[in-house]
Amino acid sequence: MSEIPAHKVAELRARTGASMMDCKKALVATGGDLDKAEDHLRMQGVKAAAKKADRATNQGWIGHYVHQGRIGVLVEVACETDFVARNDKFQEFVRELSMHVCSMNPLAVRSEDLDPGLVNREREVYLGQVLDKPENVRAKIVEGKLKKFFSDHCLLDQNWYKDQQGTPRTVQQVLTEQISTIGENIVIQRFVRFELGGK
Repeated sequence: MSEIPAHKVAELRARTGASMMDCKKALVATGGDLDKAEDHLRMQGVKAAAKKADRATNQGWIGHYVHQGRIGVLVEVACETDFVARNDKFQEFVRELSMHVCSMNPLAVRSEDLDPGLVNREREVYLGQVLDKPENVRAKIVEGKLKKFFSDHCLLDQNWYKDQQGTPRTVQQVLTEQISTIGENIVIQRFVRFELGGK
């Protein structure tokens, strides 16, 4: 099937934010099936996402979520163009990210954003826990415990809150999928989370 109706190309572009050319190629490759074409774009674009990492992100969207008037979240996510910033799929991702932050309560976007004092304290605690282990394996055990700490408390390393069954994806993996589907570099810049009665 080589002739793809323009309305299908436009619909796939609206769904994904990918370029018209990429949308047409995906529809040709999948025989005009919109759902399969969307999946095809996701699979083809994962490798391309890494190439976009250095591209400037001067546009974006601030998402928000309030849970029962008790927890409020603001998330800033940057992208390359205003067109993508206004795209429904991009904005839905930002909103879902706000819900993830509400649910999973991360301390920082990435491990390097954590307070070094906090990381050092955790490392000292873990070192104290492995004193009874052979000296040659202590460092490896401590690094494993720190990796688990990061996966619990750093947004990009956390398991995506919606993945309750099967193999969970990390937020970084979900972000990479968004980059490959939409076709632009996307960066989670920062977030704030307020809880009623918290400090």
